[in-house]
Amino acid sequence: MKRFLLAIAASLLVSLSAYATIEVYEFDTQQQEQQFKELGNTLRCPKCQNNTIADSNAALAQDLRQKVYEMTKDGQSKDEIVDYMIARYGNFVTYNPPLTLATSVLWFGPLVVIMIGFVLIVARSRRNKTVATQQETWDEGKEAQLNALLNDKPDGEHKK
Repeated sequence: MKRFLLAIAASLLVSLSAYATIEVYEFDTQQQEQQFKELGNTLRCPKCQNNTIADSNAALAQDLRQKVYEMTKDGQSKDEIVDYMIARYGNFVTYNPPLTLATSVLWFGPLVVIMIGFVLIVARSRRNKTVATQQETWDEGKEAQLNALLNDKPDGEHKK
């Protein structure tokens, strides 16, 4: 019985290695292979978000690698393949999205926030300075009022 269980466990362990397959792509020319490698390291996996399609193990990345392989084998150029991927998955599939109206928020948003913060800090400091200068104006009328208040005693007697 122990041998039987050991044999089943060994066969299960051997069958697990079938999941560790390596994708092998064959190309007609060295240029096609180089183009495939460049695109694999240039295109971003839409699911993983920060991995290239060459680095990702997601099913979508595998599909994208297969599509890039097919298009490369069909003789399409790098730009044609990138344009196809952008048309299908949007500008997110590239690591350097072009400057468009939709991506301008990403490009200029942080700069605008910093500028607004700087303007608010300057405006607030100027307002505080004007309030401080208004409080510093002290004239003889205010001095007389202060002396009158200081000379008044709580029980109604005046200092002589």
